[in-house]
Parts: sequence; C-alpha cells; structure tokens
Amino acid sequence: MFGFFLLSGLVDLISQVWLARQSMKLERAAMSLALFALLLQTVAHIEHKNALEVRLHNLLLIPVFLLALMFTTDVWVPDQPPLRVLKAWVLLVLGCWMLQVTSVLYAPPSGQPWRAGSPVDLAFLTVFFCWHLGLGAAVLAAVYGLCSLWHHRCSSWTGFPGAKYRPCPTSPSNGELKKLRGEAMLQDGDF
Repeated sequence: MFGFFLLSGLVDLISQVWLARQSMKLERAAMSLALFALLLQTVAHIEHKNALEVRLHNLLLIPVFLLALMFTTDVWVPDQPPLRVLKAWVLLVLGCWMLQVTSVLYAPPSGQPWRAGSPVDLAFLTVFFCWHLGLGAAVLAAVYGLCSLWHHRCSSWTGFPGAKYRPCPTSPSNGELKKLRGEAMLQDGDF
C-alpha cells in the first residue's frame, strides 16, 4: 500500500522539479492509481475476518472508492470547484475513519469487548460512520465559512485604493517593456 503512495509522491516530485512544465494530469493519475491499489488491498484484507471487522473494512471502502473515483475524474475534467469540495470532504472522512478504525478495533469506546455477531455492535459502527460523515461536513462548512468571512471582512482593509490588475506587456515593440528591461539590467549590474 505504501509503495503506491511512495510512487505517487515520486511522480509528484519529478513533475514539479525535473519536468519543464508541471504535469497535473500525471500527478492526479498517479494518486488515482495509488487509491485504487489501496482499494484492492482493503478488499483483499477482508478475508478471514469476523463480521465486525468486515463491517469496519466495508465502511472504509466507501470513502476510498469515492476518492479514487474523484481523482480519476479529475484527470479528465480538472479544476472543478464542486469536485474539489467533495474531495476535501471525502479525504477528511477517510482520514478520520482510518484513525477511528484503529482505535475502535483495539480499544472499544465502551470498554467492553466487541461481540462480532451482535447486531447492536454492527449498527453502532454504521451510525458511528454516519457521525463521521456529518462531522466532516460540519468541519468543512465551518472552515469554508470562516475563510469566506475573513476574506470578505479583511480584503477591504488590505487593498490599495487605486490598485487594479494590469497584464504584463509582452510585445517587443512596446516602450514600457523596453523600459522595464533597462531597469532590470541596471538592478542586475549588467550594463
């Protein structure tokens, strides 16, 4: 599992450092491959488990599959804001649930040992996963709301009254571009 994520990280590093242009499609494809490998490995890990562990792994498969599907979609249809929000939410849920699975399996919250065949324990895990879904959405909404509030309240304080965006001059016949080049040469010390 970690080998695929290491491969994805190496692809990101190569794309960002060594390639002439960063290839976001290549990076997203490598991440998608790593997530599909995690999905297959989780499916294979379910074998010879009791009902409780199978339920935990099945609930883990949901965000892993959705995240792999979203990264695959992001390869062909990049830069979609709703997809970014969904990826952030599912990634938040996946991280929280993976951490919770480790603590639930080895130290049940009630202190009592798990009964693998008990429908009450199986239902508790499903409800607990739904709590993670709701909590992840609430955290994401709170972060987005606070950032939006901060942006709307503080952006007027930091702006300059007459400052507006102007594209950089690119035509070689432009006098302003020649002036900028002359100033840059003087600053560099090349006369």
